[in-house]
Amino acid sequence: MHNILVVEDDSDLNQAVCYALQKAGYGVVSAESIAEARRIFVSRQVELVLLDVNLPDGEGYTLCRWLKEQQAELPVIYLTARDLEEDAINGYESGAEDYIMKPFSMRILLHKLDVILRRNSRSGRLIFSDDHLQIDLEQAVVTVDGQECSVTPTESRMLRQFLINRGQLLTYDVLLDRLWDSGGQFVDKHALAVNVNRLRAKLEDEQHRYISNVYGVGYQWIG
Repeated sequence: MHNILVVEDDSDLNQAVCYALQKAGYGVVSAESIAEARRIFVSRQVELVLLDVNLPDGEGYTLCRWLKEQQAELPVIYLTARDLEEDAINGYESGAEDYIMKPFSMRILLHKLDVILRRNSRSGRLIFSDDHLQIDLEQAVVTVDGQECSVTPTESRMLRQFLINRGQLLTYDVLLDRLWDSGGQFVDKHALAVNVNRLRAKLEDEQHRYISNVYGVGYQWIG
């Protein structure tokens, strides 16, 4: 099930969009402000964001840029009443995949979501393969030198974050929030380092390095 974050401060419209998405089979979480959306994003797995431009604590453009910094491949679609050409250009320049003006057709929106999510699934963003390591998180299979490698649920969640954000630096705080806060567990940087080192020991050897530790900042997938 694909999880969609709806960021819309009009409560009635927010509920209507969420209802339509749930009826179409999507998992849905919603927020009515930038601050609330950020809190949800770092604690939940989100695969697409529907975003209003006018929000009580700022413009959606700001949130979109922040989301793209956290997860570059995350699709963002604006749903907004701002209909000026300049507004749409600002939306695309902030990194959005589409800019839809209100009022809009829910049927067309659902088709757009389906196309974008299927495209992202085909992109293989949760798959990695080289001569040493093969990862397919959709099938929950990790293979090292042709032998299946057992990874823990925490290690699997870490791999998901690394592959979604491959090549990007993930700070300690971002990883801690995404991996454990949603479960109500407190894990410090030391525990994070222990888990990363265990994962590296399973995947890496002298010729193959996949996870880089940027000292004092965080980790980065370099495979």
